[in-house]
Amino acid sequence: MTFIQKAKKSVVPRALITAGIACLVAIPNFTFAQVGVNYADKVNTQIGNLGKGHGVHERYLEAGYTFPGALYPMGLVQFTPTFFEADRGFVVNQLSGAGCDHMGNFPTLPLKGELTQSPDGMTGFKPNYKVQKAVAGYYNTTLFDDIQARLTVTKRTGMAEYTYPAGEKRATIVIGSGTNGTVLSEANINITGAGACEGYADGGYFCGKEQPVNYRVYFVAKFDVTPVASGTWSGKNIQAGSKSAVGANTGAYFTFNVAENKIIRYKFAISYVSLANARLNLAAENKGWDFNTVKAQTQSAWNKYLGKIEVSGGSADLTTQFYSHLYHALAHPNISNDINGEYIGADYKVHKAVGFDNYTSFSNWDTYRTQIQLMALLAPKEASDVITSTVNFANMSGGGLPRWVMASTETGIMQGDPTSIVIANAYAFGAKSFDTKAALQVMRRGAEIPGTKSQDRLTRPQLEEYWKGYADASRSLEYTSADFAIGQFALQSQKQTATYQKYLERSRLWKKLYDPGTKWLRGRTADGGWKGQNDDMREASYKSYFWMVPYNIKGLVDTIGGPEAADKRLDEYFEKLNANYHEEWFAAGNEPDFQVPWTYNWIGKPYKTQALIRRIVKEQYSNRPMGLPGNDDLGAMGAWYVFANVGMFPMIPGVGGFSVNSPAFPLIKVHLKNGKVLTIKGGSEHKPYVTSLKINGKTWNNPWIPLKQLENGGTVDFSLSDYPDKNWGTGIEQPSYR
Repeated sequence: MTFIQKAKKSVVPRALITAGIACLVAIPNFTFAQVGVNYADKVNTQIGNLGKGHGVHERYLEAGYTFPGALYPMGLVQFTPTFFEADRGFVVNQLSGAGCDHMGNFPTLPLKGELTQSPDGMTGFKPNYKVQKAVAGYYNTTLFDDIQARLTVTKRTGMAEYTYPAGEKRATIVIGSGTNGTVLSEANINITGAGACEGYADGGYFCGKEQPVNYRVYFVAKFDVTPVASGTWSGKNIQAGSKSAVGANTGAYFTFNVAENKIIRYKFAISYVSLANARLNLAAENKGWDFNTVKAQTQSAWNKYLGKIEVSGGSADLTTQFYSHLYHALAHPNISNDINGEYIGADYKVHKAVGFDNYTSFSNWDTYRTQIQLMALLAPKEASDVITSTVNFANMSGGGLPRWVMASTETGIMQGDPTSIVIANAYAFGAKSFDTKAALQVMRRGAEIPGTKSQDRLTRPQLEEYWKGYADASRSLEYTSADFAIGQFALQSQKQTATYQKYLERSRLWKKLYDPGTKWLRGRTADGGWKGQNDDMREASYKSYFWMVPYNIKGLVDTIGGPEAADKRLDEYFEKLNANYHEEWFAAGNEPDFQVPWTYNWIGKPYKTQALIRRIVKEQYSNRPMGLPGNDDLGAMGAWYVFANVGMFPMIPGVGGFSVNSPAFPLIKVHLKNGKVLTIKGGSEHKPYVTSLKINGKTWNNPWIPLKQLENGGTVDFSLSDYPDKNWGTGIEQPSYR
């Protein structure tokens, strides 16, 4: 890997947002109604921390891959044990719900006594965590039976308070530099003073050694107590008194006298640019040693975001799950620029964000379906910055949009052109403070010019084969949704009718995959023949991907004989809710299936959608560490849960609007931009069926609600029942673009 230590600086301006640098006490500038409500404490960050018993090679099945530790809303630091190597200790960076080993730099652990054996790769510890409290912005656990560890964060720093038991006279805290969640090749740590150290390490890889992650994370740390001894280790060897260590399986240790003072505080900052910037971040955001003040400020920041949706009247358990999933949906993408605005761009040079925050951590194949729409509704400024960052990334990396970005690397994970849909969805749901002309140019480049890349990854592999009808089937279906979204974005943002028509026509390429003999979609060969029914279906079966035409469900249904045939096919599909990638039923934990339950609204059976969503929520989600049906994937699943329980789901790529199920809470208030409040009444945890619906006092007999009906606030009144009303919401054609 090549790392840039001294790089040319460039400035990336954005005129639409006033420049400014945030500090620790700069809380987001929006209002919410219930001032003083501690929404942060309603969160259970342990949800999704464990899987449901599958072996190590099938951990993707019904495992959330979330972590319990502390993070700031969309912040740079995640201070936590990891899903993958929790015994290593508390790391400084980790992505919530990402389904492959990754990051996990600079793990630290408080130990008893003096260090007598090298920590080596820090895999030999057994902390035996016993969580006392795990909420938004705060993590409290005991480890090694009786050491208390309290963790909190700011946007770019972390802080710990370790309390040792009575009778303990010596304590050692270890910090691993040459170890992370994968295998790294470059690491350095230096003890710079009494109780202080700094260093850097690389990112290892993501989803396999063939995908190195080309970042360097810089780290500075301090203790509030002077140690009685310190040193480093390398491999199996302890080097007492040493001031530095280089390479894999290295780190630094600090030993303290805790005979009388039982509390040791530790704080750190990171930067992906330089040690100098890490020092700046620490000085700006975490000057003192008052743990409780830092915790309170971070929880206040969480309260501002979580309070954007107020729910009341539901059970305590349902409320905890709701706010926990909203929390996960607001964890990422996360900022990557330091307090001075500097960040590493996709060209691996230092840039400066002027008038916006630069963001990274884009799991776009997952998040285009749910998370970006929710972010655009609740935090349009931040969502706009995400799109600005994305377009800048494309232009710095070769001109093409990325799919899955970690730090400053396009990993190329997953398929399709999901980032075009992310951009279109952000705009459609209210995040519009970005250069739409530049965004459309980048979207069209990847969709029209074969060979367009982001770094060394093709934006659209098999583009020419897709046009001819024989690219991989599941990839082709993803491309058709992206093409539809590009057309919508061109029409909405630039009024380009001709471009819209061009891409609408391309979105019809799904029809080339329809086999009238089997009445399923399937892959084709270059000579026009048919591949095996399940060939080319990535991470789902052909029965999942059949429904991957959310912008033209009527056209899809008509090809198989109409609503009755679709109804039968859907009923069979939902006989099981937790299928794996290879089974031919619904998989609640798998993104290609996210929108399928709302398909009943298109065939005149809204009551089946209403009952099915409640069944999925009840059977596949719970308030426990094993409480997710699959990877959270940087908030994608969390946002699904939020929409499902609000009672409205963003079904169509690039179109601002919702397909209705029913709300689970008697009262919901959604705080939109410009101070507008959308009030949703009449929900119930136990009554799923809609018997009537009113919007601002007017009867609404339609399971589709355009965003324009809601974006200025107002009231949506549901009447629900234990028994299905098979007439409500029928007889009105749902939006399909044919």
